[in-house]
Order: sequence, then structure tokens, then C-alpha cells
Amino acid sequence: MMKRPPTGGGEAFITKTMWRNIIGQSIYQLVVLGVLMFDGKNLLDLSGSNASIILNTFIFNTFVFCQLFNEINSREMEKINIFRGIFSSWIFSAVLISTVAFQIIIVEFLGAFASTVPLSWQLWLLSILIGSVSLIIAILLKCMPVESRNLSTPNQTGYHLIPSGPEEV
Repeated sequence: MMKRPPTGGGEAFITKTMWRNIIGQSIYQLVVLGVLMFDGKNLLDLSGSNASIILNTFIFNTFVFCQLFNEINSREMEKINIFRGIFSSWIFSAVLISTVAFQIIIVEFLGAFASTVPLSWQLWLLSILIGSVSLIIAILLKCMPVESRNLSTPNQTGYHLIPSGPEEV
């Protein structure tokens, strides 16, 4: 985003492309987390006195992994290949690694503090898989066209925008 020219004062901070991705990912996450909330014990075959705390921990874990994969999706709003240059930013890599490390610590070791219980490896894997589906959702969303501003038509002030580079001509 730092390579793009600045936007004007009257332009929207969140573009239509960003709205498409925000709304699409939100719908996916609401459906997944809603299904888990209302039918998770049955779907995951959880029973016993600790079924509720296991389900709540699983929902929390799944939510965090949905957000983690959404961070990766948000690197490129338009491009399908979001992995190109993913490790070129050490800050981004550190954030991803820290998120995973802290999630493991919170779920596995800070149960009394965070109201979590350790999860089985199967539930960890399922959380990660459900979160990673947002990568596929992002590809599908990027195939949906969004209305783009036409540079040949006047803007609100009546002036024509001047293209800033060869990619906008």
C-alpha cells in the first residue's frame, strides 16, 4: 500500500475492493462461528462435563486462525497469488509467528487465566483448516468484479483525473 499514490481528501479510505473482501470474509467467519456456536458439540462429537469449555476454546482458536489467514489475504487485495514475497517483510513474518506462538501459549498453558483448555491435535488441525478456507474464499471474492472509477470521466469537481503512471493509461 505504501507504493500507491496518496488518495485525495474526498476519496473513501476503504475502497470498494476492500469492502468486498471485508464483507465476504465476515460472512464466511460469521457462518462458521455461528454453526460452531449452535451445533459445535454435535458436529465435533463433544460430550462430558468439559464439552462446553472445549467447544469455547475451539471456537476461539478457529477465530484466531481465521484472522491469521485473513492477514495473509489482506497483503494483496487484487492479486490471486498472495504468497509472492510473503517473507520479504520481516515485520509481517514476525507478526505471523508471534500470533501463532501466543495462540499456542494461551490455549495450551494459560487455561486458568484465559478460560481455555488444551486442545487435541485433531482440534488444532481442524481449527487451522477452517481458518485456511478463507484463502479459498479470498480467491473466489477476487473473481467478483467491483466497480472501478473510470479515469476518463470527470470526478465530483468536474475535472478529469490525470493518470499517474503507465498502469492507469
